[in-house]
Amino acid sequence: MAHAAPADLAVAPARTDARKPHLSLLRIVEMNLGFLGLQFSFGLQQGNMVPIYSWLGADEASLPILQLAGPMTGLLIQPLVGAMSDRTDSRFGRRTPYFLIGAILCSLGLFLMPHSSSLLMAASLLWLLDAGNNTTMEPYRAYVSDRLNADQHEIGFLSQSAFTGLAQCMAFLSPSILVYWFGVDRNAVDAHNIPTITHISFLIGAVLSICTILWSVLRVPELPTTPDERERIAATEKSASAALREIVQAIVEMPRAMRQMAWMSLFQWYGFSIYWSYAALSIGRSAFGTADKTSALFRDAVLTTQQLGAFYNLIGFVAAFAMVPLARRFGASRMHMVALMACSLCLLMLPGVGAGTAHAPAIFTTLAMPELGSHLSLMIPALGLGLGWASIMGNPYVILARAIPPERTGVYMGIFNMMIVVPMLINGLTFGWIYRHVLNADPRHAISFAALLLFCAGLTMIRVRDIPEENRRAA
Repeated sequence: MAHAAPADLAVAPARTDARKPHLSLLRIVEMNLGFLGLQFSFGLQQGNMVPIYSWLGADEASLPILQLAGPMTGLLIQPLVGAMSDRTDSRFGRRTPYFLIGAILCSLGLFLMPHSSSLLMAASLLWLLDAGNNTTMEPYRAYVSDRLNADQHEIGFLSQSAFTGLAQCMAFLSPSILVYWFGVDRNAVDAHNIPTITHISFLIGAVLSICTILWSVLRVPELPTTPDERERIAATEKSASAALREIVQAIVEMPRAMRQMAWMSLFQWYGFSIYWSYAALSIGRSAFGTADKTSALFRDAVLTTQQLGAFYNLIGFVAAFAMVPLARRFGASRMHMVALMACSLCLLMLPGVGAGTAHAPAIFTTLAMPELGSHLSLMIPALGLGLGWASIMGNPYVILARAIPPERTGVYMGIFNMMIVVPMLINGLTFGWIYRHVLNADPRHAISFAALLLFCAGLTMIRVRDIPEENRRAA
């Protein structure tokens, strides 16, 4: 439960809502701890689903469509759950029931995934896993907006971004840590070519998913609803059809700043979807000279890609906190524009990474990143990806939180997620054809195409204007 914090931990107040006491930095960190488990899960997906599909025999061009579970469940579940959480008033809170249901589904999906014996089983479990993640995601973002004053939104949402970087760093790095710190054989595989290190990493994720969510909701519980809020919630219809009507109405009445970010979301998430699908394949060809998915070299390429993911998320963890004063001074929209363009230019270097022979620097050996250290040209793409990812997970939500009416936070957070998952859905349905017929079925060309899309995303932010916190619409 929130309480007064020592002066050295308190976040300096500005304009306050009497019902929302200013939280100390420690409490803000605790309320976002659930993001550690949630984003560890996403990190495991990003770092391992393409290898799992490849080990189970998937064709390269089919990879986008095999990953439709994320965008489809996000499209169907997040807006609906967001709208329903706005209408919920239970003894556990408005958002908490959705956190817990989602965490349980996520843990089950993570536990079962590495035991997949076929592409159909893996794809089905990915639907379960993403259903759990998406049930948790938007109520969690709404919870942060509910719990914090407007002047603490930057630190609240950029703390989520920082936890995203830390969690995904841990998720990407966990197979390498198992190999280099605990001596697990990287080439030990089950009957379906799935490595032992993948089994253990997913088990760790299953435990983290439920435990971190529980810590957050127990340590920093939701604020009780006010009599006015209870009266409003009691007067609203609770059915799914009513929630769907609310979603449609909210889309029609969408705030201007939210509409302006639609094109940014299209380019940004289509581009990152390509990166997640083809980074390991690109590095396998450019740095290890292999396209054989069952070879030891490809397993090395997967470890290298996971280490790259760990490094850029570690950078993102640091950059997220560094962006807090910069976003306040220059505006979240300008920071996001610069970060996306820098990410694009750095990512352009990734397809040119060649076979490296340099000895791994001590820092990368210490971090269980010897493969990454032996390909030093990966450092610049990692820096750009880290900066871009930190901004993606924080700055758009700062803009959004100030543009939407507080009483519709859940539904608008869900609708904003539609702007994330629709580009991923379009990617899943269209990029296989582009990959075969435009990019010559070369994953290196796919990465260059992703970089171009991220640059376009940055350009679209020129039109987006920040809303000062004092102008946020009142309930």
